[in-house]
Amino acid sequence: MTEHSFDFVVIGGGSGGYAAARTAHSLGLSVAVIDGAAELSGLCILRGCMPSKTLIESANRQLHIRHAAEFGLKATSQGVDVRAIRDRKRTLIADFASYRQGQLEDGRFALYRGYARFIDAHTLEVVPRDGTASFQVTSRSFCIATGSEVAVPNVPGLAETGYWTSDDVLDADALPKTIAVLGGGAIALEMAHYLEAMGCQISLIQRNAQLITGLDRECSDVIVKAYTERGIKVHCGTHLDRISMHEGRKRIEFTSAGHTHAIHVDQVLLAMGRQPATSGLDLENAKVALHKTKVIVNDRMQTSQPHIFAAGDVCSPLDVVHIAIQQGEIAARNAHALLNGKTVDEAIDYRLTLFGVFSHPQVAVVGATTDKLKAQNISFLEASYPFNDHGKSMVMGETAGFVKMLAHAETGEILGACVIGPEATELIHEIVIAMNFRSTVKQFITIPHYHPTLSEIWTYPAEEIADQLP
Repeated sequence: MTEHSFDFVVIGGGSGGYAAARTAHSLGLSVAVIDGAAELSGLCILRGCMPSKTLIESANRQLHIRHAAEFGLKATSQGVDVRAIRDRKRTLIADFASYRQGQLEDGRFALYRGYARFIDAHTLEVVPRDGTASFQVTSRSFCIATGSEVAVPNVPGLAETGYWTSDDVLDADALPKTIAVLGGGAIALEMAHYLEAMGCQISLIQRNAQLITGLDRECSDVIVKAYTERGIKVHCGTHLDRISMHEGRKRIEFTSAGHTHAIHVDQVLLAMGRQPATSGLDLENAKVALHKTKVIVNDRMQTSQPHIFAAGDVCSPLDVVHIAIQQGEIAARNAHALLNGKTVDEAIDYRLTLFGVFSHPQVAVVGATTDKLKAQNISFLEASYPFNDHGKSMVMGETAGFVKMLAHAETGEILGACVIGPEATELIHEIVIAMNFRSTVKQFITIPHYHPTLSEIWTYPAEEIADQLP
């Protein structure tokens, strides 16, 4: 069996894996990347962030047409061309993917197109996709960056009746008339937004008592109201009992508030989250510890084996691209330090953890939440301000939602913020920058804000908190 040896081997060529590989190469390490996916580039480019936002841009424009009369415009939608929307997405994604593929194939590191599994803590067996003979790869260090896969719950009848995932929506050239979206997180809300805009009748069925678990309940309430006004039926606090076929349609039975409900739809969209893709890696052979299916890492991105690192969805507390990239870069720099006998001391800082949902209205959060600050016994002040009392959002006709800011009760340092409303995923970055420089609310309110802009809405909660400080 042929054997290849390296300083640093990355398993997975997505955003986190590529970041780790290019960083390790720049530090002078010999690097290999092993990726067994049908297409190179990773989830974000091929089936996640970029394609979904491409479709959502079409949905946003459809909503603009619906509300044209409000702005004195005579415009009505003549329908949608789902195939054209799909084709535009394919063109854009092909460009993005070919660029990443070129980066992976430009000769900086060895690229093996196959499936990897650990034989021991320093050896992998690689089974090529093309069916040729397997071979071994040894390395002084590794980075596991295999990403995530759709989590399929154990619901009676789900597998038998069949279902769509977001992958199917992203590449569909025709859509069913009625769809039940199972889930209430980012993927579920974004897909429901797109599908309703395309003319589908949507029922959203969420297990938790609120949408977007982990965020303040008031954020969920805004989305529930906005989606309900669009005609989306939202069911929270449910338990899925069974799914079956009934007269050619799918019958979904679920319990909510002690009552049993049944709805009939043409298709079921499974959007109940993702889980780390660790099956088949034989991590036990390398003595890499897992929590369920997630790789356990410390803040230096090391697993239970100090020379084996991990990055991205396979180990992350939040499955988002910018964190995966940061984790991959830190893993590579720490691997370089370890291999050169230096202290592995670069730790990831989740203080600026950032999360966004491209629903309508959008949602974005950075830093600490009220629940987190309370759990840590940190004294804080908070203030919010609604978009329905803000000039620019009123002019735009986008008045659903609010902004909220959290600051330390003594120092006034901004500790976190959330926004639900127009361009939330853009607006949040003003607070990210302020927090990066550890701005206080008093410093923040001295920063000029152009009028009239959406951004100036942040000055209102900042001023309210500043007035309460000692």
